[in-house]
Amino acid sequence: MGAIKEVKPVLLLVAAFGVSDEAIAMARTRAENAFGAIAKESEYYYFDNYTHYYENEMGERLKKQFWVFEKLAHPGELAKIKRETNAWEEEIGAELLDAGKVKTSRPVNIDPGYIELSKLILATTKDCAHRIYLADGIYAETTLMYVGQEWRSFTWSYADYCNAENQAFFSECRQYLKLKLREQARVKQNERHV
Repeated sequence: MGAIKEVKPVLLLVAAFGVSDEAIAMARTRAENAFGAIAKESEYYYFDNYTHYYENEMGERLKKQFWVFEKLAHPGELAKIKRETNAWEEEIGAELLDAGKVKTSRPVNIDPGYIELSKLILATTKDCAHRIYLADGIYAETTLMYVGQEWRSFTWSYADYCNAENQAFFSECRQYLKLKLREQARVKQNERHV
């Protein structure tokens, strides 16, 4: 029987895309209020350069950005976080629609996941053969794996996660996580010697 080990914390990743800067800013504010300060953010890019899947529901020229947070997270919290971000989508949609600022009830999409040293995980409400059920209607998938100093994709990996610029950002985030884990290990070791 294998010994059960303590789970290492992970770097929380949030991907947000939407029809307006305001919708994305509202998502960012909620994320910072819930998860703390953002440690790193990617450049904005146009999501419809990769897919038109969301155009009918959300509109055209969707801008997307990734954020990771200073405070590390427990991977077991991912289902709870996904349900929280889904609620934010509804709140932001209602608020902007009521104010007449958008024409869709879903002006923003907020997808949480996490980065650990060997992989990038995303949460979703949609089941599929390669996804594993977590809890409360939420599934997870390994979207990328880190092997031999590079990110590798799968047949199901979203096209924008396979993009070289985004993978460079994920590598930067992975390096940040590595430093945070070393820092935590030093603190624990010092606590043992006190």
